Amino acid sequence: MDDVNAHHRQRMKKIKAARDRMMESKTEEKGLIIVHTGAGKGKSSSGFGMIMRCIAHDMPCAVVQFIKGTWATGERDFLRQNFADQCRFIVSGEGFTWETQDRDRDIAAARAGWEAAKTLIRDPAVRMVLLDEINIALRYDYLDTGEVVAFLTRERPEMTHVVLTGRNAKPQVIEIADLVTEMTLVKHPFRAGIKAQPGVEF
Repeated sequence: MDDVNAHHRQRMKKIKAARDRMMESKTEEKGLIIVHTGAGKGKSSSGFGMIMRCIAHDMPCAVVQFIKGTWATGERDFLRQNFADQCRFIVSGEGFTWETQDRDRDIAAARAGWEAAKTLIRDPAVRMVLLDEINIALRYDYLDTGEVVAFLTRERPEMTHVVLTGRNAKPQVIEIADLVTEMTLVKHPFRAGIKAQPGVEF
């Protein structure tokens, strides 16, 4: 057993030394464009996890929620009830597109959300803005992808993080992003006839 532990310590020392050298080379700090996309679950959940971290670090933050509309979500209620002074929460949309069945209304709601998002992103006091499900609004051309990309690359303050969630992120958005994660669907209870449940889906 002593030989095993000694071998483990030596191996970990080498890994730590390599890791320390790598970390010494990472000196730049900047605001990031972060994309969570893919067919798997967890895109919004990950974005809201980052919002919780911002609150814990006393970093003012904001959420603009596209598409979901009036659907009661735990994250919206939690943030509005407990952290309204640290995280602004804007709902833009009247529900999923198959619920509204009115493209003009969906476009108007998305545009209103994007205008609010631009105001929040321009404010250098706001350190992170989560654009929840904006990729869906871009996918359906409710918003102009070129306009969104141009704004994020030209007008976003240097230290502001912006997180974009939703399936089917446009290639132009992925191109400008600093961090892109694709959630892969392996298994989902919905396919087994299990409905969306509080605490898991919303």
